[in-house]
Amino acid sequence: MLRTVIGLYLRDAGGWMSAKDIVALMEALGTTGTVTRTALGRLRKKDVVLQETRAGVPGFTLTDGAATMLARGDRRIYNPRSMSLEDPWCLISFSIPETEREKRHQLRRRLHWIGCGTVAAGLWICPDSLRGEVEEILMDLSLRDMATIFVTGTPMVGGSLRDAASKWWDLEAVAALHRDFIREHGSAGATIDGAPASPVRTVEPSAEAFSTYVQCIDRWRIIPYLDPGLPPAFLPEDWPGAEGSALFSRTVAAYAEPSAEFVRRTLKETAGAAIA
Repeated sequence: MLRTVIGLYLRDAGGWMSAKDIVALMEALGTTGTVTRTALGRLRKKDVVLQETRAGVPGFTLTDGAATMLARGDRRIYNPRSMSLEDPWCLISFSIPETEREKRHQLRRRLHWIGCGTVAAGLWICPDSLRGEVEEILMDLSLRDMATIFVTGTPMVGGSLRDAASKWWDLEAVAALHRDFIREHGSAGATIDGAPASPVRTVEPSAEAFSTYVQCIDRWRIIPYLDPGLPPAFLPEDWPGAEGSALFSRTVAAYAEPSAEFVRRTLKETAGAAIA
């Protein structure tokens, strides 16, 4: 959850936050200072954050790579994909020799983690909106000359589109993620005093609001990567994706600003305590 807190608030704090501030925020989530400092050390080793002292105060800033990754993640998290049947598709065909089998494994793993489906061992499919990310992955792995990308209309399958999609993607696993999110966070955006929730409910800045928001983002952030946002014709009739997306939007609308205000107050308090 530390990665989520840093992604949400370190940039808003001018790109730098003291170690004391980070510990205070994580304590509001029930994480001890010792655990937080250990986790910060792991993020530093993974090149997510850099240690930086300002005015004699130790703190952390994001690496350039992490800042780029978080910006891309924001676009995916807050703007879940939703295809129409008329939208184009991207097909990725590749043939990678056995001598490059480690890169082949990395390519498959990374294509999976941006929401691509597997038509065959060397043929993957995704919404064409993901083509830019596919190109970046191929270039990053130095495999661009071993792959061919096609842009096409709706695939012509032998059976139904729903049956084909269930073979290309693990839709049951994605549906389970949506249902888990709805079950765990439905109360945050479900009802107020027994009445249906309005699009934006009134929430006061508090540690509870901060915790609700951070846990919501932390739980949700993986879903928009694995959910390709397929058209309804490709999905089971009981697909929970629309409900999950709507719940996420309501929760963000209700809790984002109260959470941010709680963070501002917490950082002000820790700064005042340091001066005192």
